[in-house]
Amino acid sequence: MDGRQTNKSGESTAAATQEQKRDARATGAGEKTRGISTIAVHAGEPRPKFGNALATPIVQTATYTFTDTRELRDHFEGRIEREEYGRYGNPTQRIAEQKLAALEGAGDCLLFASGMAAVTTTLYAVLSHNSHVVVTDDSYRRTRQFLTQVLHRYGVEVSVAPAGDYEAMEDAIRPTTRVLISESPTNPYNYIVDLERFADIARRHRVKTLIDATFATPFNQRPLEFGIDLVLHSATKYLGGHNDLLAGAVLGSTELVDGIRSLQAVTGAIVDPFVAYLLVRGLKTFALRIERQNANAQALAEFLAVHPRVWMVDLHLVVATARRRVARGLADEVVDRVRAPAAAAVGVHAIRRGAPQLGQGKVGRLAGEVPERDVEGRHGVPGEAHTADAPIRAVHPVPEPANEQRVLADEQLGQAAGIRLDGLRAAAPEDQ
Repeated sequence: MDGRQTNKSGESTAAATQEQKRDARATGAGEKTRGISTIAVHAGEPRPKFGNALATPIVQTATYTFTDTRELRDHFEGRIEREEYGRYGNPTQRIAEQKLAALEGAGDCLLFASGMAAVTTTLYAVLSHNSHVVVTDDSYRRTRQFLTQVLHRYGVEVSVAPAGDYEAMEDAIRPTTRVLISESPTNPYNYIVDLERFADIARRHRVKTLIDATFATPFNQRPLEFGIDLVLHSATKYLGGHNDLLAGAVLGSTELVDGIRSLQAVTGAIVDPFVAYLLVRGLKTFALRIERQNANAQALAEFLAVHPRVWMVDLHLVVATARRRVARGLADEVVDRVRAPAAAAVGVHAIRRGAPQLGQGKVGRLAGEVPERDVEGRHGVPGEAHTADAPIRAVHPVPEPANEQRVLADEQLGQAAGIRLDGLRAAAPEDQ
């Protein structure tokens, strides 16, 4: 983008950018009166778009030009808002951020190169030496690892509280506690956090709250409406939805996100313009995809609930109203326990040891009813350690075992949550 270009009125690009940003904010105004599909398609989109494009343009540049010294000075002194350098933002990135902020009902959004980049930069921004954090024991494993193994080396103290034990969580709070962290629903155990109670505990002790809402998405759950301060997403999963991008996002008030943005400008964990474009494209079908996946999860759960070889189906039905605590809709993650047919048992334990295959074919084949030769067939269900996208997936509840000690620890945690290593997790697809 050349700062010396002008629009039809002869205004500089910087002035045009200011106008586009105002238009984009206007597009997001009154989002509560719009349907979620309309928000997913139109929110954050400037009008007119650069170059009069219909699709969102990819502004593939690392640097930007200024019309003159006065424009440069006005930018640095805060009189105008515009791009300066790729590490500090990009027009395509801002469209994706504004769209996500509208979907989540947030004051602002900041994109990152991955979900874990969002987690680590956010925690670096809100924590410091000698500060303390409380995290639930079934939060995402890499988040717990970053807290207990990395930040611990820099003088940050961490307490791990049992999931669902809100009294233990509150008892763990100290005068130096800065943030309570959890995930809802959790990965991989699908535990649902009482967000109102979680936020109330933090509010009474004047600490911030952070919820990883990757598996719920804004379609099913908007934690900010329940008093949560910051929401994290791995946009790699449902938000992107097509297995073709890595990105993360943090959302919250403008004040909180600005503080994280300032640190990102130093650490550089940014999303590139093409990934931002892929995310914008994926979000346009976001509501349609999640609605179908919710419906398919219900159908899958009902099928498995009466299957003779399945002894338990775990599916969370959660409804989000002003009085409900958790979420609305159906998460598409279904955990089922298989009654020990040999093929299924071998499949689960094989994936536990890092073998390349888990799948037993279609839904019924999760119980091992199909010959092994058909696992890779046209109708096979791929086995993998990651989920939350368009196709159906059969996923082991304890992915990526780094060593036997960690496997045993996660097995104990899973059993405490009602999940055993003889289970399979099925991610419901979009197709029928």
